[in-house]
Amino acid sequence: MTNFKVESAVSDLEFLREVPPLVHHITNWVTISECASMTRSLGAYPVMAHAEDEVEEMVGIANSLVLNIGTLTPELIHAMIQAGKKANSLHKPVILDAVGAGATTLRTESTRKILDQVQITVIKGNAGEIATLAGAQAEVRGVESISHDGDVVSHAKSLADNAGCTVVVTGVEDIITDGRRVFKIRNGHARMGEVVGTGCMAASVIGAFVAISDNPTQSAANAMVVYGIAGEMAAEKASGPGTMKMHMFDSIMNIGPEDIRKGANADVE
Repeated sequence: MTNFKVESAVSDLEFLREVPPLVHHITNWVTISECASMTRSLGAYPVMAHAEDEVEEMVGIANSLVLNIGTLTPELIHAMIQAGKKANSLHKPVILDAVGAGATTLRTESTRKILDQVQITVIKGNAGEIATLAGAQAEVRGVESISHDGDVVSHAKSLADNAGCTVVVTGVEDIITDGRRVFKIRNGHARMGEVVGTGCMAASVIGAFVAISDNPTQSAANAMVVYGIAGEMAAEKASGPGTMKMHMFDSIMNIGPEDIRKGANADVE
């Protein structure tokens, strides 16, 4: 176990704000506004483009692509694959948020279809979603992880190896792995779970951090540290889920180097 490179998170955030990336989302209709607001509050630029007629062109001007299957349709999956292939051809990172994989056949098979046809840079999901994609038995009810067989770190490492990417498992302790290194992030607050869309917003933050780096595993870990600390800062001021969401936008905008240096709670194996 080694210490997390806090200065890496600081430098990623500072560079992101100096040279703001454009993050193209094909995302969840439930949380599309929250994802756009979180991206902009962080210091990056969001664009939410779903139409098949423009997704390839939009990928061409964006710095990263975030795909979220939370409100999927067959047409949307086709647009995601179209955009993902274009991003691959341009060597731009693709983040896949596997919302609800394991809950229904459509979600699970659509996620596997994307993984078969697009080289994903970062797969994000909760323990049940990641276990499902790793081939283990899991129960996902709606978009919530209920239970899963086996060890979450083993599932994450297996999926990372098989998909050739970084895997982010969100939970009380976030797990980030490329199949070898394992980052364990303990930042965040229970109140984040009371707000619909915090998982989707996390994918947007990852999309922004990975867009400005050539080390997606480290930058995904940096993103989760910064996002988690912002959640802790927001919880200090919040009185309920409504004010929690409001303060999360404010906190991610106002978080600075000293907040990260003092607040980072992470290890690397």
